[in-house]
Amino acid sequence: MRLVKPILSLGVLCAAAVVLLAQQAPPPATPASQTAAPPAAQAPLPRQTLNVVVLDPGHGGTDAGARGENGILEKDVTLSLAHAVQAILERQGFRVVLTRQADENPAFDERAALANAQRGAVFISLHVASTGATGTAVAYYIPATHGSEAKHGAEDSGAPLVRWQEAQQPFAAQSRKLAELLQVQLGQHLRGSPEVPLAVAVRQLRSVTAPAVAVELASVAVTDRKPLDQAAPTLAEAVARAVAAFKTVYEAGAN
Repeated sequence: MRLVKPILSLGVLCAAAVVLLAQQAPPPATPASQTAAPPAAQAPLPRQTLNVVVLDPGHGGTDAGARGENGILEKDVTLSLAHAVQAILERQGFRVVLTRQADENPAFDERAALANAQRGAVFISLHVASTGATGTAVAYYIPATHGSEAKHGAEDSGAPLVRWQEAQQPFAAQSRKLAELLQVQLGQHLRGSPEVPLAVAVRQLRSVTAPAVAVELASVAVTDRKPLDQAAPTLAEAVARAVAAFKTVYEAGAN
């Protein structure tokens, strides 16, 4: 009987040791295919937004632009037009940048450089014709050269360098669309305006790296400025509606 108790005690000790070792042993290895982390989701592309409108009151300073027989100067009317357009665009939530604030005449390249420094912008150059039916207006855009109408978004990177005088070309398709939308609004708001915009190599537009158009109101050949001043709010409404419509098109094509 005395020999049995030590034997039983030894067996209990061995069993306890086995349990303790089992608890300390590392878990069995899991195949790598079961432990690999799932691939990270691709980050969405940054959204292209249109927030800024650069308004370019044509001429200024020593460059009076078109002159009416009764002393009406294009440079004065374009600045008034710019202020009218600015007011309504800002009410719509756009940030407006003017290429000139007063009777001054920045160079074409200075105006373009100011526009090119903005992100998510369009450029609209304002002019007054020397002739034409009073209170009508036409939009202009630079025609595309062969193979230049590739999509060009504000977030593009790694694009090849282009010459300063051809900077507008990658944006030719967007500029044409903006001009088309603008001409529709001009036709609705300023009766007698053309039905379609014109493709013309406008000097003010060719160095702008953004959708860019010119608008020309007729004309300085009036007896006084009153008809032009009366047309300003209507033209401003047309421009604002066109920019709002283009914003939808511009942002829809971002991704």
